[in-house]
Amino acid sequence: MKKVMVFGTFDGIHDGHLDFFKQARKFGDYLIVVAGRDVNVKRIKGRLPKNNEKQRLEDLKKCQFVDEARLGYVANPYKVVEEIKPDVICLGYDQSSFTNSLVEKLNGMGLTPQIYRLKPYKPKKFHSSILNRKIICLI
Repeated sequence: MKKVMVFGTFDGIHDGHLDFFKQARKFGDYLIVVAGRDVNVKRIKGRLPKNNEKQRLEDLKKCQFVDEARLGYVANPYKVVEEIKPDVICLGYDQSSFTNSLVEKLNGMGLTPQIYRLKPYKPKKFHSSILNRKIICLI
């Protein structure tokens, strides 16, 4: 089984997220989605997400494209990667804060997953910071 991991806030699942999950699934058999903890989202984005981490996790668990959803860790965002040891990590077109030192950290842990940056899906329309309404994944 080839495990693919993605990270994000996922504050209201929308078509951009669904496209992201579909693209990521093409790189393996099992998609693991890691939702950022509220405190980390606030530190990175400068604001809390509209939906708390528990709600965002529940929404991800309902999504038909997601095989496993879990929360990241507060103190060490790389710990979840070390635990799961994915074969592939897919990054969104707009992800930079967590990913700048990703390769260096993973190599230091003895992990060498393939890393891909995925294409945006209508980024001026489907970006969580733009959307005010919540669209839940189809079950």
